[in-house]
Order: sequence, then structure tokens, then C-alpha cells
Amino acid sequence: MKKFPNALVIMIGFILLSAILTYLIPKGEYQRVTNPNTNQVTVIPNSYKLIDAEPVSVFKTILAIPEGIVSRADLIALILLIGGCFYIIEKTGALKEGITYLTIKLKGKEEVVLILVSIIFLIAGALSGLQEEVIAMMPVLLYLTSRLGYNAFVAIAISYGSAILGASFSPINPFAVVIAQKETGLEFLSGSVYRLLIMLFAFIIWMFMIIRYANKNKVSKLIEPNELIQKISLRSIIILALVGLAFVVLIIGMMKYNWGFNEMSAEFFTLGIIVGLIGKLGMNGTIETYIEGFKELVFAAMIVGFASSISIILQQGKIIDSIIYGLFTPMQYLPKSLAAISMMISQSLLHFPVSSYSGQAILTMPVLAPLSDLIGISRQVCVLAYQYGAVMMDLVFPTQGALMAVIAIAGIPFNKWLKFIFRFVIAILFVGAIAIVIAIYIGF
Repeated sequence: MKKFPNALVIMIGFILLSAILTYLIPKGEYQRVTNPNTNQVTVIPNSYKLIDAEPVSVFKTILAIPEGIVSRADLIALILLIGGCFYIIEKTGALKEGITYLTIKLKGKEEVVLILVSIIFLIAGALSGLQEEVIAMMPVLLYLTSRLGYNAFVAIAISYGSAILGASFSPINPFAVVIAQKETGLEFLSGSVYRLLIMLFAFIIWMFMIIRYANKNKVSKLIEPNELIQKISLRSIIILALVGLAFVVLIIGMMKYNWGFNEMSAEFFTLGIIVGLIGKLGMNGTIETYIEGFKELVFAAMIVGFASSISIILQQGKIIDSIIYGLFTPMQYLPKSLAAISMMISQSLLHFPVSSYSGQAILTMPVLAPLSDLIGISRQVCVLAYQYGAVMMDLVFPTQGALMAVIAIAGIPFNKWLKFIFRFVIAILFVGAIAIVIAIYIGF
């Protein structure tokens, strides 16, 4: 039996496919204007036109790979520095000690742990669109689930999966709904109660499916030599408290001070140094451990960079706007409910070439807002279709660097991941479709 292609091989395959598409799809573009106050570029509705443009050559295709890596330099730095930080925390023994103690105390309540961890990541996804940060946490999450008797699929589902669910159904995700509402002229937080109710319902379905799968596919629990540990050492308590404090500071920084990847990287680099010294690794040992952590995550970081190359090629080939035009224009001839659901499906498909869902909002909302007015559905429904359709695809498409990095760390081939997650995503999209239809009939 042939081995399924490595994650990096898949990325290279899609880079080549993207270049080929620039020879096959007609070139076109929408006109754009730049807001002088915010420097935000906005698409002008009904301005699409065909243009003359060269397809992406072989040389430019190869060049797009380092360009993609450079374009995600801040994110790659974040992955390496957070990863190195957690590697240091792990080397101090504090994480294993804390998780061992926790799993002993909650023995027989494994499902409660799954729910609590999922809620934490759901909230993080809803508040800040948490995604790439999960990459560095995967070794810890894999250790936790192995202690509980669950496999790697469960570890990803309760963390990365729950974060994506929160980001998709959130009323306040600054990178999704907030941008989309701004582009469609809707007020910030408008429709929040309805979105929260749907998010709660979707999360219940999500957890039901995870727990059912987890209990049907249990593995042997990982047993540690110090299994009888009854308390955590003071040093480990201090280290774990600092980790918890770091995440509180992170949330405050993102929500109040508009922190980006560089601020996050600086915070966790500092945390790693402090933890290493408290954990008696010494300055030299701390830095050496950091280097070991970098080695562990270089592959994951490179996948993120390679994934960015795909968008660069499609933009250079001038075909992204053509894809948008082809997907959404026919919807004006459909009945309201069918048009809205088709809008959600089209947003899902579009997320394959447009890997950034914030970028997708900026690209599509100015086009879809007037189209929604023409069809007779509200702009809130238009935003719902975008949220549910685009963001959930971060769990499916191999063009998502964070997803490919996460499953690579977990040792899961993409074909096995797709087989596992497909029914989960279909179920949640069905929830989204029902929510959209209900929203139309209640005049949301």
C-alpha cells in the first residue's frame, strides 16, 4: 500500500495546481478604493471586468514559495517562539506533573475534561480567532488526551476544532464577523444574541459528536512512573501559574491594545526564559532547550509559509476576482433561502483559494451586500453565510497552513484527518444552513 503524501508534498501539489489554474481561468478584477483614514482597501460592487494578464510562469511559481514564507514571517516567528516556550515548560516537568495530577483527580470524569478544554478553546476562538497559536500547544494537548485514554484526533477536535467553531459562530471575532459587518455597513455587535444562541447549539452538537467518537475509540491510557502523585511541587505551581497569567495578558493585549503576532512572540519568549530559570535549567540550558523546541516546529512553520504561496500565485495570476464573480453572480436568480444557502456553500468553496477568512470578508462582502439587497435577504444573513461557510473550512482544506501543521505534529496523514473531520463539518454546516433559513423567516 502506497503511503499518503507528506503534508509538504501536498502543499507543493497545490502550489503547482494554482499556477496551472492561472492558465485556465479567465483573468478579471474588481475596482478597489483605499480609505485614506484606515488604509483599508475595499472592493467596488458591480465593477468586475475581464483584463489582459499573463499567467504565472514556472519561475514565478517557484519564487512564490520563499515569498510566501517571508509574507508569514511574523506568524512563523510566533510558532517557533511559542513552541520553544512550551518545550521549555515541558522540560521543567511542570506540565506533566500538572496534567498527571489533574487526570488522577478527575479519574472517571474524562468527559468533563474534554468539555472544559473545548469550552476554553471555543471562547478563545470566539474572542480572538485563535488558530495558529494551537500549533505550539499540540504536544501538551496530545499528552493530556493520551493520559485520558483518547487518541490524537480527539486532541485536535477539542482544541483546534473547538477554536475554529468559536471563530465561525462568534458575534465578536475581530477577524471575521467584525470585519464582515463593517464591510456591509452593519453595527458592531448587531445580531449578537441570535449568533450566541446558534453558537451554543452548534457547540452542543460538536461536543456530542466528539464524546461519542472518543468513547468508541478509546486507547490505552498513558501511565507515568509517578502515578501516585498527590500534590504538585511549589516550583511547578509557580510555572503553571505564570503560564495561566501569560494567557490572561495575551487576551488583554489582543482585545485592548490590538496586539499582533510580534507582541505575542515577545511575551512568550520572555515567559520561556523566566520559566527556564525557575525550572533550574540555567540560562545556557534554557537557550539550548529553546533551540530544541525550534527544531521540533520548523516543519510546521514551513507548512504555513508554503500555504501562503498559493494565495500569492492566485493573486499574481489575477483569477481570484474571477472565481468570486463566477461563484456569486448566479445567485440573484435563486429563491431567498436557496440563494442564502448557496451563498454559504460558495463561501466554503472560495475559502480553498482564499486561505485568510479576514481577507475573504474584505473581498466578498462589498460584492455580496448589494447582491443580498437585490435578492431580498438581509445583510445580517449575508454575514451569517460568510461566517459559517468560510471559517469552518479551516478544518478541511489543506491550503490552511495551521491545520496542516497541527495534524503533522499529531502524526496524522491528511486523508485520515479528512475522513475523521468531514462528518463533523457537514453536521455543523447543516446547523448553519438551518440557522440561515430561520434568520430569513424571522426577519433577522
